[in-house]
Amino acid sequence: MFKSSELTYFGVYFYKFIYFFIKILNSSVIQLAPNDPAYIYSSLKRLSFRKLDWKAMSSTLLPPDYIPTDDDEFMNPLMAEFFRQRLLDWRNELLRESGQTLENIQTNSSQESDLADRASLESDRALELRSRDRGRKLITKIDAALRRIDTGEYGYCEVSGETINIRRLIARPIATLSIEAQERHERMEKTHREN
Repeated sequence: MFKSSELTYFGVYFYKFIYFFIKILNSSVIQLAPNDPAYIYSSLKRLSFRKLDWKAMSSTLLPPDYIPTDDDEFMNPLMAEFFRQRLLDWRNELLRESGQTLENIQTNSSQESDLADRASLESDRALELRSRDRGRKLITKIDAALRRIDTGEYGYCEVSGETINIRRLIARPIATLSIEAQERHERMEKTHREN
């Protein structure tokens, strides 16, 4: 199907990527002729993608010390994976905290005999539940950001379509507006509140 002499400059690197991709996913796939592009192509077709643990694979492909910069190509696969992992970690942390809150409420449900103690316990619960409600809303925004990563819309301002600054995305991964659009939005909100 392919001849080594026909591979272009790009093709050589693509070929090497596919070779290592297969080697990482299933080392037993490449046994007979690892340098033959036709063999690699047929190995890719035989590979069962349903059995792959994509989350584990993607986290192993992302270098642990990687932090996106303005010099990188905007939303390249590595950068998108960085933000995906960051959002998933944040989501898992919020879900863990909400589970702990539910557990605390169930275990500390004993009635206090002293009115002051009961009032203190109730105000603590109300504060914790308010915090969990905020977490629930954040999870909704995180899920929306993950969907935008999947569709390729992540990192672009909803209003202007311009790219959102990388430092802003690192600070607030669920941001949907650029700094300028956010400032305009806040000014409009302030104006409407004053009227």
